[in-house]
Amino acid sequence: MKQFQYQRASTQQGVLEAISKPGTKIIAGGTNLVDHMKHGLIAPDKLVDITHLPLKGITPTKTGLHLGTLALNSVVSEDALVLQKQPLLSMALKAGASPQLRNMATVGGNMMQRTRCTYFYDTTMPCNKREPGTGCGAMEGYNRMHAIFGASAQCIAVHPSDMCVALAALDATVIVVGKKGQRHIPFTEFHRLPDDHPELDNHLAKDEMIIGVDIPDNNFAKNSYYLKVRDRQSYAFALVSVAAALDLSGGTIKKARLAMGGVAHKPWRLFEAEKFMEGKSVTEETFKQAAQIALQGAKAYEYNAFKLKLAPASIVEALKQASGLA
Repeated sequence: MKQFQYQRASTQQGVLEAISKPGTKIIAGGTNLVDHMKHGLIAPDKLVDITHLPLKGITPTKTGLHLGTLALNSVVSEDALVLQKQPLLSMALKAGASPQLRNMATVGGNMMQRTRCTYFYDTTMPCNKREPGTGCGAMEGYNRMHAIFGASAQCIAVHPSDMCVALAALDATVIVVGKKGQRHIPFTEFHRLPDDHPELDNHLAKDEMIIGVDIPDNNFAKNSYYLKVRDRQSYAFALVSVAAALDLSGGTIKKARLAMGGVAHKPWRLFEAEKFMEGKSVTEETFKQAAQIALQGAKAYEYNAFKLKLAPASIVEALKQASGLA
């Protein structure tokens, strides 16, 4: 590993000054960054440790719930307010990674992890995400885990986070700050699709840092579910995951929220399927029709065609669990 400087930040302003210089990276839990440094995939000149900043809070607001960027995934998943108001987030967090990683990983760090696949780690293979312009080894390679939505000729990797799928479904907002001030980014717009620049995972500017996430109040607490289909129950990325949240009135769907993981370069929100369900009856047939709408535009590759059947089946199952039909 290349030698690097280490700085423990004591103020937010100090972090912003540090990251304005090339070769400087923020580190919190380090569960993704340090891993990539060990593999020689990234070699920063300087790491700025932000774990001593007062950004760990989980607090109610006038419009919902605020998560500080340094709140640990393990703490968020067991927090009383989260369990009461946003149980979908708790379910997603508990489905993600191992307990050891959740005890280190932070909200902001989870959001900033790289979208990646095995070809990203294999430096003998081409990867546009690792080295732009070299090609995509997965395109004609073993692409079982890869995208069925939003891919490009440059990259077909999928975003690995479970937490982010839930936050996308819950209409969360990312709060970032830079030298020009603070701005708010809808969660569904924070991460990027690969297009011609798969090396860029999100819309955070180089001189900005995440300070928190806001989740608005909703009526999804009683009827939400996170389904994760994976090869190993103990610890594995999703083949397909679904975050489903419903606001029900009797047997009618007032509002619906759906997002998927394991299918795209970013958490994949299913807006058209949501619109279809609103005002419909809570029936398995409604859910099956919504799932078919959700799969419009999906494209498989040689080894992941099974996702074209697994994805709609998972959507139906998640909605049945959320609604109480299961």
